Order: sequence, then C-alpha cells, then structure tokens
Amino acid sequence: MVSQLTGALARAVLIMVLVATPSMLLLDVTTDTKQMVALVALFLGLLTFVEYNSTYPSLVEFRDAPPFNRIRFLMLFATVFFLTTIERGKVMPSTLTELTDAVGTLIGVSMDFPYSPVRLATLMMANGASEAQVASVRTAAGMAYLISLISLAIFLIALKSGNWPARGRAFNVWTNLPTFDPTTGGDVVLRLQRDARVNIALGFLLPFLTPAVVMISSSGFEPLSMTSSQTLIWTMTAWAFLPASLFMRGIAMGRIAEMITERRRANQAQIAREGLATA
Repeated sequence: MVSQLTGALARAVLIMVLVATPSMLLLDVTTDTKQMVALVALFLGLLTFVEYNSTYPSLVEFRDAPPFNRIRFLMLFATVFFLTTIERGKVMPSTLTELTDAVGTLIGVSMDFPYSPVRLATLMMANGASEAQVASVRTAAGMAYLISLISLAIFLIALKSGNWPARGRAFNVWTNLPTFDPTTGGDVVLRLQRDARVNIALGFLLPFLTPAVVMISSSGFEPLSMTSSQTLIWTMTAWAFLPASLFMRGIAMGRIAEMITERRRANQAQIAREGLATA
C-alpha cells in the first residue's frame, strides 16, 4: 500500500512538472497564464494520483505493464522540454537552445517536401504568417517528429528483446485495458487484432489528417497564427505525440493478441499430452 501510494504521488508530481515546464522556462509568460497552467497542472496531477492509487483501473491503459507508459511519458516530456528550449532560445540563447534549434531545423528542412507531415503542418498557418513563423513551425515539427520516432524505436526494441510485457509477470487484460471488454463481441484475439490495425492505421494517417481538419474547421474563423510560444509548443506536441501513441497502442494490442494465441496453443498441447497419458 505504501509503495502504491508513493508511486502514485511521484507520477502526479511528474505530470504537474510536465504541464508547468513551458511556463517555468519561457520568459514571456503572464501571471494569468501561470495561474491557469498551475490550475490545469494541479487537476491533472490529482487525476493521475487517484488513478494510480486506486485498486481498480478506470481510464489509464497499460497501468501495470511497464515500461509502456514510461516511454510515452518520456516522449511527451522530451517533446515539451525541447520545444520549450527552442522557444526560450529566441529570447535568451544558449548552447543548449542553439543545438536544439539546429537539430530541429535540420530535421524540419529535410522532411519539408510536398505532402510530407512537416509540409502539411506548416500549411496550418494563416495566410499572412511571416517566414519566421513558418520556420518556427517547421523547426518545432521536425524536433517533435524526431522525438516520436526515437520513442517508437525504443518501444520496439523493448518489445523485440522480450522486455515487454515483462517476463515472469502475469498480464491482466482487464487491468491494463480497462476500456476493453474481453467478454463481448466475439473472439478476443480477433477483436484485439482488429483494434491493433485500426490504431496503427490512425497513427499513420493522423499527421496527414490533422492539418486538413484544422484547415477545414478554421473556415470562417481566424486560422492558426501560433504567435504564442505556448500555443506552438502544445499544438506541435499533440501533433506528434498522438500518432506515436496510437502506433504504440496498436503494436501493444497486437502483441497481446499473440500472447493469448500462444497461451491457447500451449493449453491445447497440454490437454493433448494429458489425454494421451490417460489413454
């Protein structure tokens, strides 16, 4: 109980630090914005604490299947931190900010070709956006996309090396997939495989669909200008994090379907051996 309470408290603090990072590092943040961010951070921290301190899951998936959520959190935190670093460097440059900006610019320019996710991200800007604003979006998109690809690679390495799910630990589908009901809708393996394909497809399409949805929804309204540093940071973070998270979820559900299939085969083989021994 003490260990669970400590873990829940630590996760809540980390979530609050994540949300407050741009406000703490940026220099042009107003007092009202800081108060609003503090309120949001407190709410999300409380939600995280209640979720991880409770015995029964409610919303958070793969709660007891590390390091799935740890990789996702590190991906989210790294994206927010490095995008904040780039924005901070525009006012107070340093070696770290210049290095981060150079890497983001290099990746952004390399991926800025017709119909690429980075090119489509820049199209979300208003028609009157300056070249500097478009370059900022391109750099942020390049850095965010790089972090998401590295995080996916880390998860795949953990998956292929046998470190996910962890060896020697029982995998509880109900605890780790609280919104997935294995008792309804036919064979659980087929449903998991179908959901895995849907998540992977959405993860692939989302970077291309998001700019189009933004452009269509902004018809008749003012398009995104992203003149605010925090708007740029959180918009590009969501643009890169959500598709990568869907990719990870789809891959994880496919792996769970494989585990259930392997267990069924092992059980059938054991039943067959017992039947032969009895005969």
